[in-house]
Amino acid sequence: MLAKGVRSDVSEVDPSVVSVSRRLHEDGGFVENFDAVVNEVPVAISFNAISYAVMMATPADLEDFIRGFAIGEGIVDGARAIFDIEIKLGDVGVAVNATVSNETAHRLKSRRRSMAGPSGCGLCGIESIEHMTRDISRVQPESLPSQAALDKALSDMRRKQVVSQSTSGAHAAMWCDTDGNIVSLREDVGRHNALDKLIGWHSLKAANGFVLVSSRASYEMVAKAATAGIGVLAAVSAPTSMAIETAKEANLKLIAFASSGRHALYS
Repeated sequence: MLAKGVRSDVSEVDPSVVSVSRRLHEDGGFVENFDAVVNEVPVAISFNAISYAVMMATPADLEDFIRGFAIGEGIVDGARAIFDIEIKLGDVGVAVNATVSNETAHRLKSRRRSMAGPSGCGLCGIESIEHMTRDISRVQPESLPSQAALDKALSDMRRKQVVSQSTSGAHAAMWCDTDGNIVSLREDVGRHNALDKLIGWHSLKAANGFVLVSSRASYEMVAKAATAGIGVLAAVSAPTSMAIETAKEANLKLIAFASSGRHALYS
């Protein structure tokens, strides 16, 4: 699962981080040393042993990943629809298979991914525009977090992003309670993957609060959150037009440009 020239000692401690050799040039000279980088590998997702997608992701919290991916994609309605999860490590990646009902597996035909999805990709591999859109039920009304709660979550976010601290190369999705305490945090090289992993966690441990992501708010981020029944999504960066439109249709409260002392509400 590691590329040539990559040391495995760091990944044995944390599969999200690997150590690589590099030549650092500075002030007219250079030094040979090692650098911690985020681990990115192919993760093959299948349901009932039927291949669905290959995503470039960080090989941690993979049970949460496939569980949240299935919920966010609308393949299953909830965690209870997944009976078993099997993870197999390979030479070049990881295979993750979820066992679901035959009826549920039939849904795969309408949204099957036909290609590998890069780590920054939300809709890669969807075969047509018609397959892009999906019915999203309106979420239950949720109370907006206060600025104090947002400030609390934002102030703790960086400290809790362990992979990002080590590599400066990972996105994070966090579940925060109504006071802004970070209850759970998932990191990944891809922002969609990080949210999938958090949705997978949340599906087993539902709680009141809101989601904070360390990225922009795109259509797919909003669609995944709404499909999972999450009522409030806050992003530290900008929203897109389709994200705003989808949030309004789904009754999801969308916050963007969240920072200390200020935020913008778009729906």
